[in-house]
Amino acid sequence: MTVLRRRISRRTWLGGAVATGGTLAVGRSARADQPRDRALIAITLDLEMSRHFPVWEQTEWDYKKGLLDDDTKRYSVEAARRVKAKGGLIHFFSVARVCEQEYIDWLEEIAADGHPIGNHTYDHVNVLATKPEQIQFRFRRAPWLIAGRTPAEVIAENIRTASRALEQRAGIKPAGFRTPGGFHTGLTGRPDVQKMLLDQGFTWVSSKYPRHDNCKRGERPSREVFESIRNAHAQAQPFVYPTGLVEVPMNPISDVGAFRSASWRLEDFLRMIREAVAWAIDNKGVFDFLCHPSCMHVADPEFRTVELICDLVREAGDRAAIVDLDTIARRASA
Repeated sequence: MTVLRRRISRRTWLGGAVATGGTLAVGRSARADQPRDRALIAITLDLEMSRHFPVWEQTEWDYKKGLLDDDTKRYSVEAARRVKAKGGLIHFFSVARVCEQEYIDWLEEIAADGHPIGNHTYDHVNVLATKPEQIQFRFRRAPWLIAGRTPAEVIAENIRTASRALEQRAGIKPAGFRTPGGFHTGLTGRPDVQKMLLDQGFTWVSSKYPRHDNCKRGERPSREVFESIRNAHAQAQPFVYPTGLVEVPMNPISDVGAFRSASWRLEDFLRMIREAVAWAIDNKGVFDFLCHPSCMHVADPEFRTVELICDLVREAGDRAAIVDLDTIARRASA
């Protein structure tokens, strides 16, 4: 599509902001220090392709996680525009193989409009892998790409390559690091991975995704599932590892967990998001919403989820703010 092949004009952005009803104040400055009694809400989008989307039979994305299709790019740009129009921002995390594609003006535009973009590795690698076959599907199919190197060497270089790609191709200095996949215990027990990230200049990581119940595919989430997810929020609050690396967990439930793993209805998902934001506000805590444009353009084509989060934070007034993960990490380490 043409809109993805040339820089989007400021007039286009401003016109879109008017169409959504103008700017609404959402909390205070995203990068200002935030009081301890204010809930911090983050909207985070992982820029990668997702298996089973847009059709269930699609699994080839496992090997091409960073080669984004046009629908995913369009959704990312429009989500960024809508959230900014409401006074907020989105913290993106990019699988940096996208920088190999011919047109990345859409990504540059997101960054230029003030949305931070973090490192999500170059090939969506498993940072906890200890065997070559555990690293990434691409390297199972093409093992010669990593021949002669240990898993730790491959992983470290994949992260470095992602940072180089974002900086050299798009002029983007990565804002933090998120691991592909979430781990129930984060990086606990892996000081080697923590040190590797610190050595590469990262002060925080987003790697923990706490356990919670879910329903079977085709079923609607029960009261027990909702309660399990609510209880998991207390396990998804920021903390500092002994190495000094800050952890900023992802809060359940993610779009992949809801729509791919269990085929939730959008209304049930919105109910859970509403309860999650309310939990954070009531407990003066953190809610880090995780989703993927490659999934959400199918599951929520009208952007109801991100707009709901913005509206809930606006209604909370000084009790909540939409912020980036740098802000959350800074408060956690204070």
